[in-house]
Amino acid sequence: MTTAPADQFALRLHKVSKAFGGVQALNQVDFEVRAGEVHCLAGENGCGKSTLIKVVTGVHQPEKAELIELFGEAVGQISPVLARQLGVSVIWQDLALFPHMTVAENIAFDDMVGLRPRSVKYREMITRSGDVLARLGVQMDLSAPLNDLPIAQRQVVAIARALMNDAKLIFMDEPTASLTQSETDRLLDIVRKLSADGVAIVFVSHRLAEVLDIAERVTVVRDGNLVGVYPTEGMTQARLGELMTGHLIENAVVARDLPDAPVVFEAEGLARHGEFSDVSLKIRAGEVLGLTGLIGAGRTELAHVMMGMRSADSGHMLLNGAAYAPSHIRSAIKQGMAYVSEDRLSLGLLQKQSIADNTVISVLHKLTTATGLISYTRKADLVRHWIRELGVKIGAPEDAISTLSGGNQQKVVLAKWLATEPKLLILDSPTVGVDVGARAGIFRIVRALADEGLAILLISDEVTEVMFHSDRILHMADGRIVQEYDPRTITVPQLEERIYA
Repeated sequence: MTTAPADQFALRLHKVSKAFGGVQALNQVDFEVRAGEVHCLAGENGCGKSTLIKVVTGVHQPEKAELIELFGEAVGQISPVLARQLGVSVIWQDLALFPHMTVAENIAFDDMVGLRPRSVKYREMITRSGDVLARLGVQMDLSAPLNDLPIAQRQVVAIARALMNDAKLIFMDEPTASLTQSETDRLLDIVRKLSADGVAIVFVSHRLAEVLDIAERVTVVRDGNLVGVYPTEGMTQARLGELMTGHLIENAVVARDLPDAPVVFEAEGLARHGEFSDVSLKIRAGEVLGLTGLIGAGRTELAHVMMGMRSADSGHMLLNGAAYAPSHIRSAIKQGMAYVSEDRLSLGLLQKQSIADNTVISVLHKLTTATGLISYTRKADLVRHWIRELGVKIGAPEDAISTLSGGNQQKVVLAKWLATEPKLLILDSPTVGVDVGARAGIFRIVRALADEGLAILLISDEVTEVMFHSDRILHMADGRIVQEYDPRTITVPQLEERIYA
């Protein structure tokens, strides 16, 4: 711990420990955030970041803590109510907003709830909500339903709600995970403005480049232990990744030429009104084809047509040389297509079901006996195979899928689709919400699958992902394929300039 005057700090923790059963989530961790500082809390999924935040906000009580201090005031025991009264707020990745309420109602929500019923002063609510947005330099229709807004504006609403509660310390959990580069830049500008106004921000993100851009210092936690506190000036992404994981993660171009490999999938002149047009592409066996571009370029919509989730208006597709026009997703799966959705929580997994059930859900027909019932021996064997094959870290197969980290959940999604023995695997933003170490593990699996001959379409708006994990890169903009790139003949800055221009 530093010895600076206490009034310079928004938060000071000293030797905080918290365990769940036999798992030590935090082990004598120190953590300090200066008033007005943008501070990054970094570490792999499951390292203790969320537990630390929940200790500060009173959700969890530590077993031991030599000091918990907020804004210069020592606090013996924190409750969520006390934390909020003192000026602590958390914006979780899911934002915890109300989609069917208006912008103003979401911003002023905490003012409208309490132990006693009270009338809602709409005029005052509108005025105060507008004042908070003006402080952020943002204009927004306060009467608009939240679910009409894009995710970037919902982030702003969540920040405004925190400021409505006079927050002086805001934790932001993966705030840019679903944003485009331009939206991310605008959000980071808001964060800088808050910092200049004296609000301390704890930034939690797996995007290391923006961490180094926005934060002054970074605290690294690994396996519940404090690794250290480091200035971001002079820090590299490679060094930060090494501190987080304990081993060096190196990015290198792995592109290969596969001119003699058979074409697995081909699209010619594919179009869907209002989404994309004149899309032509080929994917060969063993190839990883990267598809990048800004969010809204039509990448996911193209994947949905390839999977039979939507129909093309014109053009045609071939799968292994035969005409391919799936009328629904079951038809696509039966013909050898697999799709890892960008929305893992809603579309990729059944959150209330077990790890085992999620793993086998796509191949239940292969597990039934002559009586039509599921063979639990076959199911257990299949689950055991994929858990071992993909290196999924679990407690027990019967545990809920929600007990796993983001990286391990994504491996279960992969297992679910690989169990169908696909010919083409579509990966749509496969590392959203996944930490740097787990990302490396996922892409090792992707490369191994390609080496075994599986054709892979990798969709990502992160340039480094397609650059270092693809054999070819297609750039999609405004619903069209505008350019093809060879990762061996272009640099990351050059590709970023062309995509974000």
